[in-house]
Amino acid sequence: MGRCAACKASVSGRKKLWEDPGVAVADRVQEGFVPFRGGRTWYRSVAAGDEDPARLPLLCLHGGPGANWLHLKPYEALADERRVVFYDQLGSGNSGLEEPHEPSVWTPELFVEEVGVVREALGLERVHVLGHSWGGMLGMQYSSEQPEGLVSLIVESSPPSVPDWMPEVARLRSELPPEVEATLRRHEEAGTTDSPEYEEAAMVFYRRHVCRADPWPDWLVECFQLLDANPEVYHAMNGPSEFHVIGTIKDWDITPLLGRIQAPTLVFSGRYDEVTPACTEAAHHAIPGSEYVVLEESSHMAQAEQPEKTLALVRDFIRRAEVAA
Repeated sequence: MGRCAACKASVSGRKKLWEDPGVAVADRVQEGFVPFRGGRTWYRSVAAGDEDPARLPLLCLHGGPGANWLHLKPYEALADERRVVFYDQLGSGNSGLEEPHEPSVWTPELFVEEVGVVREALGLERVHVLGHSWGGMLGMQYSSEQPEGLVSLIVESSPPSVPDWMPEVARLRSELPPEVEATLRRHEEAGTTDSPEYEEAAMVFYRRHVCRADPWPDWLVECFQLLDANPEVYHAMNGPSEFHVIGTIKDWDITPLLGRIQAPTLVFSGRYDEVTPACTEAAHHAIPGSEYVVLEESSHMAQAEQPEKTLALVRDFIRRAEVAA
């Protein structure tokens, strides 16, 4: 998931989801920082509403690379029965380096290491891990190292191979109106992807394949606004947009290592997802014993498009994984 024109939409005067008394969790929230690599990783931990020690915590990995925790906000609802932990990955959202650095610092290996550091600092000895988009890619790479205490892995809308994903993105682009595709290509070839015209054309793709909800939820708009204000990691690792991947992850391919994942795994995505079912199904086939679901009315943001079904899907899988653990 990446930057787009929606980042510039205003959320002023609109009530944010987390201000709704019906989902208020403020009295159970702890926020702070974990020292990491000369910087600080910000976290948000929501204590369980029902203190049942059998319910293990859930650690959520956000997308981008370089986005922030807000697009995972709906999963806070799972804190009714278990601790749910979010964090902004280094260089994103509230987390940053305190020293000058080169763009080359932003690598998948850095963020895999960060998962382990956060787990240790917050006492997440046995944990479920959920990753969305880039977060699911990160989750797969982390899980392939067979970390101790990983009870289950949930991978939402994540490709196991960027080179294999790009032809699918090209196919989706080819289905856009010809004038939209021509505008995108013209600016990409000219290096003017920061043009408002490019961003407006990109939104045609985003509203088909990133989030089909109308209007977009406030938490998603704000997520993109924050990413647009600090796109360094996204530009370095991904590129200027979701469908023009020219950053350091353009050759990322975890497929050969997916057979090493031992934790029970759920892979799911949306029927209209920019990470197409062909991509997510490939991950499912490569991860031993994994489960696979396609949500028929969603694209890349099932937690916004089919929130009740998405939360029920994740909740059921986590519960079953705990019984089997």
